[in-house]
Amino acid sequence: MSTSTAAPIRTAVVGFGISGGVFHAPLIQADPGYSLDVIVTADPERAAEAARRYPGARIVPTPQAMFALAADLDLVVLGTPPLTHFDLAATAIGHGLHVVVDKPFVTTSAHGEELISRAADAGVQLTVFQNRRWDADFLTLERLVRDGALGSVRTFESRFEWWRPEGFGNWRDSATLAQGGGILSDLGAHLIDQAIQLFGPVQDSYGETANHSVNPDGADTEAFVSLLHESGVRSRLWMNGMAAQVGPRFHVLGSDAGYTKWGLDSQEPALAAGTGPADPAYGVDPQDSWGVLGIDGNAVPVPAERGNYPQFYAELAEALRGQRPLPVQPAESLEVLKIIEKIHAFA
Repeated sequence: MSTSTAAPIRTAVVGFGISGGVFHAPLIQADPGYSLDVIVTADPERAAEAARRYPGARIVPTPQAMFALAADLDLVVLGTPPLTHFDLAATAIGHGLHVVVDKPFVTTSAHGEELISRAADAGVQLTVFQNRRWDADFLTLERLVRDGALGSVRTFESRFEWWRPEGFGNWRDSATLAQGGGILSDLGAHLIDQAIQLFGPVQDSYGETANHSVNPDGADTEAFVSLLHESGVRSRLWMNGMAAQVGPRFHVLGSDAGYTKWGLDSQEPALAAGTGPADPAYGVDPQDSWGVLGIDGNAVPVPAERGNYPQFYAELAEALRGQRPLPVQPAESLEVLKIIEKIHAFA
């Protein structure tokens, strides 16, 4: 295995649904630090689409077929349902391969601790795709907090809400809590991670979950999380896939000003529509979707930072070459998972 500066990082993407097909493969293909060598999918239509979009990649039907090629790979990216993450990541680590795991990281914190230990023992890098750290609105809010534009932040409200009563049309609709299902495990992994990135470690947490699907035994479709950070900031986070009217994406109140932002980041729909990171319009939020900063009667739009999911892979390439830390430390995602486990235990 080689990750020298001169050679691209030879990469396999496992799964070619939303995760592998919309996020990982396009981002990897666009980064000259990588080569997209293998794509794993058992679905004939997805396999045909992968071959059309990435003619230089080898399309194989199973992870086992991919692992048979491990000697010619450096990195495995898991865009598969969370129930598969532990076994696939452990196998990749056993082959001496670096691993990117999509969130949710794994189904239990014990599995997360085990993977972190195995990666350390094997001398390989393990990271989690917390791509929402590079949303345009999050980068903008991060800048405002860093610059003190709100004064001392007191409360942080964050929402991922939409109206999708028919479900996702994929594994998320049927996965149980034990399988890593539910909107708290899925989107909570992003919202909790963002809150911790902004305001630091969590001192206390609690939450509420509800299931409004037609399956009474299904996982949660709505969740609320409250975090008290050691910094004193209170974060309140909402996740809802059945919201007939959505709330603001961010609503942040400080001692000097507030910041309110509506609407979701544009990068996922752009990638899904085939707009790549090299496009000048990629990651750019239109002015009419900018958040506003100030107080009632005196609030002004704040130009948005450019969304930058490619930064995850740019930083990862440097980390694999020993030039910087990982873009996401797996222990950070493990801490998020422990908070989610606590909420599920008491909700």
